Amino acid sequence: MRGTGAARLAETAREMTAREMPEAGQLLVRPATVADLVAIERLAGSAAPRLTNLPAHRDRLEERIARSTRALSHNVDFPGDEIYTFVLEDRSLGEVVGTASIRAQAGAQDVYYTYRQETLIHASQQLDLRHEVQTLSLSHEMSEITLLCALSLDARYRGTSAARLLRRARLMFIAQYPERFAEILGVAFPGYLDDSGESPFWSSVGRHFFRQSYQEINQVASVRSKSFIAEVMPQFPLYLPLLTPQARAAIGREHPAHEAPLQEMLAEGFVRSRHVDIFDAGPVLRGERASLRTLFGCGWHPVRIRPHASLPDAEPALVANQQLADYRCTLARYALTPTGQLLLSEAQAELLGVEEGRAVLVAPLALPDVEDALDEGDL
Repeated sequence: MRGTGAARLAETAREMTAREMPEAGQLLVRPATVADLVAIERLAGSAAPRLTNLPAHRDRLEERIARSTRALSHNVDFPGDEIYTFVLEDRSLGEVVGTASIRAQAGAQDVYYTYRQETLIHASQQLDLRHEVQTLSLSHEMSEITLLCALSLDARYRGTSAARLLRRARLMFIAQYPERFAEILGVAFPGYLDDSGESPFWSSVGRHFFRQSYQEINQVASVRSKSFIAEVMPQFPLYLPLLTPQARAAIGREHPAHEAPLQEMLAEGFVRSRHVDIFDAGPVLRGERASLRTLFGCGWHPVRIRPHASLPDAEPALVANQQLADYRCTLARYALTPTGQLLLSEAQAELLGVEEGRAVLVAPLALPDVEDALDEGDL
């Protein structure tokens, strides 16, 4: 599976050619507004698989947008219950084609439960026996992290530079406002589902304590907090040998549709943690802010505006303005003058809402080879 994900990501990188950049130049990540509600509801309904942290529920989504607007309008000195919701807009079509969020503190409102993978040792000197048994224990130690979540993208843009823009524009925002977020960031990926759309882990564990199937409980959890699941599940460690082989194989395994995004996050500098989702046992990645490539690889450059036709060819980059409520992030060529100014066209500057001389934050879009990242950091 790793090789497959890496191959897909490498293929995506090769496809980021000059031909794509005019299209990419019309892509913009910005904070969500009430006017985006219908589009976000559509994206929530088309997410594959359905995301419990992005309910296709208009009232919940409207509340989320309102919370995001409030967070962006207030001074924040440390992470709390803020949530920041962004959309990806294709200006050439006049459509919102993606959405993603940041939860400043995963367990600020409700405890963020996970299962932590552990090893218990059972030994008897009298019988000369020693056994190591793998277990899962309910944990809330990830409640303090900042969670990158609720990402859904129109199917037309999956596997393109647009997906990478949406995913990493959140990191560009965090780089500018570090006081609003935790030192540790996390990303929870949907878990493996079988051909019938059921979770082997849920069937082996959760189904014994709830009457609902995975799909039914997924609908309930998308509207309510997942913490109710932890409240009913057993508080004692789960011994993996007592689970079905299918459930054991699903632990820490991502949904096939999310293989390439997970590989990209590993290349970014995230690592697999010992934690998995209590719902479907999907993997939870963690990363220290200081070690993430977008955050330590970005830099400030003043803008110099030139005609589009005169802009030199260069590698694509993420470019973000310095605004909070009017945050903007797009893709442009990483073309610098000898004095370190970033060359942008008038249209690109207008898209970002910046004038000549104004500094913007820039980070390369390309990430190191995925396999190298796995060798360095995969636990």
